[in-house]
Amino acid sequence: MSTVTIIGTGNMARGIAARALAAGRTVELLNRDAGKAAAVAAELGGNTTSGAVGQVPSGDIVVLAVPFDAAKEIVTAYGEALAGKTIVDITNPVNFETFDSLVVAPDTSAAEEIAALTPGNVVKAFNTNFAGTLVAGEAGGHKLDGFIAGDNTDATAAVASLMFDGGMRPLVVGALKRSRELEGFQFLLMTLQANPEFETFNWNTGLKVLV
Repeated sequence: MSTVTIIGTGNMARGIAARALAAGRTVELLNRDAGKAAAVAAELGGNTTSGAVGQVPSGDIVVLAVPFDAAKEIVTAYGEALAGKTIVDITNPVNFETFDSLVVAPDTSAAEEIAALTPGNVVKAFNTNFAGTLVAGEAGGHKLDGFIAGDNTDATAAVASLMFDGGMRPLVVGALKRSRELEGFQFLLMTLQANPEFETFNWNTGLKVLV
């Protein structure tokens, strides 16, 4: 049974942990406050352990379930300890002061900026899923699609396997630079969730490719 380390204990961390546990993985939760990580691990139950940010992640897959700036700080601090690991960036680099743009330039992405700071193999994934749908494992009665971008085929395959085993449909969309489109697409979806004209959009929707 493989281990997935999730750094963070917020709603997205809980949602991804739910999919990982459904996939039969052991989950390790790390937080700067070890006590908070332990409390969330106890809530999740199953094969969930906890610890503090700073200890070497036990998982071959390390999910950065934190905001963009925090993700950059964390991978920088870990340095070579992340070498060889699959690093999953779930961030959406939205300017939350204006909610009208991204904070990265058009010719890059949050995932690419994080990749430049770590020897790990960065994969963009889960950024197009909302936390509540991850907990539920579906949206509108449909299996969740998980869009994945990355340059390392072994790393993208590992994340795809995690999603598939957790009841999702993984879709590898290309190289890490495709994160630019994934981040922009999710930003657009987030603005729809926050728009009062769409009364039923309560962060419970999902991006789905129908065939």
